[in-house]
Amino acid sequence: MGALNPDPAFWAGKSVLLTGHTGFKGAWLSLWLERLGARVTGFGLPPLTRPNLFDRIGFPPENSRIGDIRDPQALADAFAVGQPDIVIHMAARALVRPSYLDPVGTFAVNIMGTAHVLEAARAARNLRAVVVVTSDKAYENREWPYAYRETEAMGGHDPYSASKGCAELVTSAYRASFFGEGRHPARIASARAGNVVGGGDWSQDRLVPDIVRAFETAESVEIRAPHAIRPWQHVLEPLAGYLRLAECLCGADGDAFAEAWNFGPADEDCRPVSYLVERLSRGWGGNAGWHLSQKTHPHEATYLKVDASKARARLGWDRRLPLDAALDWTAAWYRDAAAGADPRALTEAQIARYEALLQPGGTP
Repeated sequence: MGALNPDPAFWAGKSVLLTGHTGFKGAWLSLWLERLGARVTGFGLPPLTRPNLFDRIGFPPENSRIGDIRDPQALADAFAVGQPDIVIHMAARALVRPSYLDPVGTFAVNIMGTAHVLEAARAARNLRAVVVVTSDKAYENREWPYAYRETEAMGGHDPYSASKGCAELVTSAYRASFFGEGRHPARIASARAGNVVGGGDWSQDRLVPDIVRAFETAESVEIRAPHAIRPWQHVLEPLAGYLRLAECLCGADGDAFAEAWNFGPADEDCRPVSYLVERLSRGWGGNAGWHLSQKTHPHEATYLKVDASKARARLGWDRRLPLDAALDWTAAWYRDAAAGADPRALTEAQIARYEALLQPGGTP
């Protein structure tokens, strides 16, 4: 498989269409692709928060197209302008609780939006690979104590989770019906990642940004479900997986990789919410703390882990940052940014540190 580090020789000069480039994960990935020498065209909605990482890193405006994946013509125009070799589809409604407030919009974006991206891909005859990013919550969660494998059933109690399961089915149907076997040269894969942490996320109703906002104002953060267990990982871990997967899809045996893939942490890093809050409190310093919410909240899964054995065995991917190190990196990013450090420089520095970890003998 070669080096674990995404290969600059592969990415240099590649044209990449990245949907969702204005989001948290999209901003990190766009900066990494830039470092690797790729030509990135971004397509997504305006950033949802102020501040946001997209604005702070200075994505080249001439390469950014603001649009909605529910608009087939806008997507077709982005494909025509970008002429992508590779598409990484990350644009989505990305949170569980807001999906209860707008279920129809969540289904429209996550299901039909994915269909629109894949339909536009059908017309791009020079396209070589598409990575559709969904979620670990695409699985029918039965509150099992063991991790879900890629062969488990799709499902979802809430609109967000169900929409991501449906996006997986849409991807599978397009792959089987329109790609491969002489129908289209591109290979299609999907990626299901665990919960990510990292600097530069200011989303509402997401755990780490909620914690940071409370810590910055010396308030106790309100926690809904302190005992809920999630597969936590630094944002760069799954992004490395998406890049590695795209490389493999473009290889001579790319058809063997055109399927679903999990990217999740080691079992010992699947920790309860309370662990994250307490660990970030220590990393932040001061009098940071938390208290249990007394409000009534909609259903969210209690127990969720994903099995990334297949990615480790076949892609050569593995997590490089243990959870404690990932949380230290996250706290340091926010602390330094609050002290006036340049967010782009902070992000680039952590990408460089992570790339060093991917080399033989690299340690956090």
